[in-house]
Amino acid sequence: MLMLVAAIFGFPAPVATGVEVYPSRIDLRPGQDFQRLGVFAVREDGLTRDILNSVKVETRPEGLAKLEGDTVRGTRDGEGVLIVSAGANKIEIPLAVKGTGQSAPVSFSRDIMPILTRAGCNVGKCHGAAAGKDGFRLSLFGFDPVGDHFRLVEEIPDRRINQGKPESSLVITKALGTVPHTGGRKIEPGSPFHQLLIRWVREGATKDENNVAQPVSIKVGPASMVLEEKKEPARIVVTASYSDGSQRDVTHLSAFYSSNDGVATPDTNGLVRPTGRGEAFILARFATLTGGAAVITRPADSTFKFPTVRANNAVDEAVHGRLAKLHLTPADLCSDATFLRRASIDLNGRLPEASELTSFLADTRSDKRDRIVEAMAAKQEFTDLWVMRFAEMLQIRTANGASPKGIGKYHDWLRERIRSGATIDQVVAEILSTTGGTFEKPAANYYQTETEPATLAENVAQAFLGMRIQCAQCHNHPFDRWTMDDYYGFTAFFAQIGYKSAPEPREITIFNRGDGEIEHPLSHKSVPPRFLGDRAAASMQPAEDRRVVLARWLRDPNNPYFARHVANTVWAHFLGRGIVEPVDDVRSSNPPSNPELLDLLSKKLVEYNFDIRKLAVLICQSRTYQLATTKKDPSQADSAAFAIANIRRMRAEVLLDCLAQATGEPNKFSGYPAGTRAVQLLDGRTTNHFLSTFGRATRETPCACEVKSEPTLSQALHLLNGENTSAKVASGSRLRTLLETNQQTLVVAEQLYLLTLSRKPTSKEQEKLTSLASASPDKRAMLEDLFWSLLNSREFMFNH
Repeated sequence: MLMLVAAIFGFPAPVATGVEVYPSRIDLRPGQDFQRLGVFAVREDGLTRDILNSVKVETRPEGLAKLEGDTVRGTRDGEGVLIVSAGANKIEIPLAVKGTGQSAPVSFSRDIMPILTRAGCNVGKCHGAAAGKDGFRLSLFGFDPVGDHFRLVEEIPDRRINQGKPESSLVITKALGTVPHTGGRKIEPGSPFHQLLIRWVREGATKDENNVAQPVSIKVGPASMVLEEKKEPARIVVTASYSDGSQRDVTHLSAFYSSNDGVATPDTNGLVRPTGRGEAFILARFATLTGGAAVITRPADSTFKFPTVRANNAVDEAVHGRLAKLHLTPADLCSDATFLRRASIDLNGRLPEASELTSFLADTRSDKRDRIVEAMAAKQEFTDLWVMRFAEMLQIRTANGASPKGIGKYHDWLRERIRSGATIDQVVAEILSTTGGTFEKPAANYYQTETEPATLAENVAQAFLGMRIQCAQCHNHPFDRWTMDDYYGFTAFFAQIGYKSAPEPREITIFNRGDGEIEHPLSHKSVPPRFLGDRAAASMQPAEDRRVVLARWLRDPNNPYFARHVANTVWAHFLGRGIVEPVDDVRSSNPPSNPELLDLLSKKLVEYNFDIRKLAVLICQSRTYQLATTKKDPSQADSAAFAIANIRRMRAEVLLDCLAQATGEPNKFSGYPAGTRAVQLLDGRTTNHFLSTFGRATRETPCACEVKSEPTLSQALHLLNGENTSAKVASGSRLRTLLETNQQTLVVAEQLYLLTLSRKPTSKEQEKLTSLASASPDKRAMLEDLFWSLLNSREFMFNH
């Protein structure tokens, strides 16, 4: 049967594995009396082909509906099934037809608002701007239908709506472009949109009653496609589900966007054209709802075969499955020396010593990489590194009157909790639900560094869930599902935090006031606390601390956000980019590059009881983490798929610590003991010129973007001329000790290579060193110059 499908629809081997039909059911009724249909054949290697024009469509009972082009229309009332026949394959989907030939009254929110949004009338550069456009304002992307109806109909009576002559209404003639309009023509004369606008005005341009069904979700089908570069396009179908249980085809009312037009481009009707190799996400937006389809476009090449590659663990299985679908070949494994340097920087924030490198290279055990990863994850340096990472998420800094003493206690508390084995979910729950003085209960400092409920809600969403909800404070998020209701419902968790003085003048006491509400700016009603993603208010006891309820929800293993965000953050630390990138910008229009991998990691994190050490070990023991940075095929250029290792500049603190380690000249920070590592600095406002230049986070926000890792000219100049290289080389103990214990210049030079680059000089470099050594009368000066050059090299600054 499947061979027959392949033959009929022109699939080369491998054959199709099945046929998919979208939507999964069809519900036709007055006001929603048609449904676009999508039919796809899917090959066993994932290739998707739109075959609607090649299938037979019928109904049982016969004559219940008919297919016109790509649209199903009801012909008589009844219930049955729509049968799609593709070769010997027959797919049946439920079909219900009601009210044939009848029309429903035009609804402003259901019918007219989507037209204004689809036409672009309420976007930010048009009437959706805060000040409107040319004297007329609409809510941005239609987040306020009640206000929009008022401004169209009642704000200036009889100006924008002409009930005596509906077709002459300004809202219609402007959209048609038959009168001067800055935005030009937005709808075509005689189009269904045009006719619907006329009907609405003719019916009285009424506002909706409270019982009008509202869309609650949309589904895009297919959710994923694999297309061939510059071959046949494929249509997608968008179906909305409503609060009364009905569903409706809204493909023609949706706006479509591509995350990468160089890979796949949708037209205004949802027809997706594959334009180039890679991955893209096609976002569909209808009303306040978003959904989308993940698209892979690969070369029209049926000869690709994924190589036989050993998977070290489940991480590799998930990555290899994705690479096979993308027709990407993973790189070879990196060398032992490269692996040790990479793992030491990532796990411990330091370089391997020459003796450690020599010992590791001499080790002949097949599991030596697994062993060294486990040993590194157990070290105090691992704790130091992740205390720094969490301190950034928690924005530990002296701000809003937070005293250095309180911040010091806060940082010490965090360090001790992680050192003693507290897991990340425990730490976050303790912080969110804490009460007491900022000295007595150091976690309470979280509520002193930020005090506004709205800002706290934004920070918690971004730091612990990876979501940026800031847009929804003023309007529904244009490219995500978050609405103003979501924003103010989540903010309500922080509405009852109380602040009072403590006996110690520098201390503040945080407590639960038990009263205080958040008012919605549109309805002016109090908003009950609501978890992100839920449509109902959170369940809690009347006197219960709302923050305790939030903390309980956040660390619940069934929470769909927290574990995924933490797992993605840990992955990004070791692989150089997140599966969702940026890691704290999770939204429907920014989906994971490998959903199966993210699912695996989040499940593993829950299985490990949120112990990030165990997750770090799993990641670093994978073959994927240990890949080389050289592509097997130069035409493959997709770092998001993790086919090669990403080359990453060391972050500011780690780079400064590595400079200190390599030169033997400890860092000096005002107010800290000599030898304090940069990763151990507790306050985000403690800095120096080096850390500022290389992008240390100031912790003013929880945004991952505060950490800057892009190389800049000022960084290069600082290394060339700054005291952290030349002064450390000259005064550090490392070179002096090497010279005191070894008189052979080339041996010392080799040690400097091992210290900085974790490798010996290449044969070409060795020749140059030999020539320099014989031509240099001052051995120390020559070695200082070499040392300085190594520390300024990209190979030193980058983890690779």
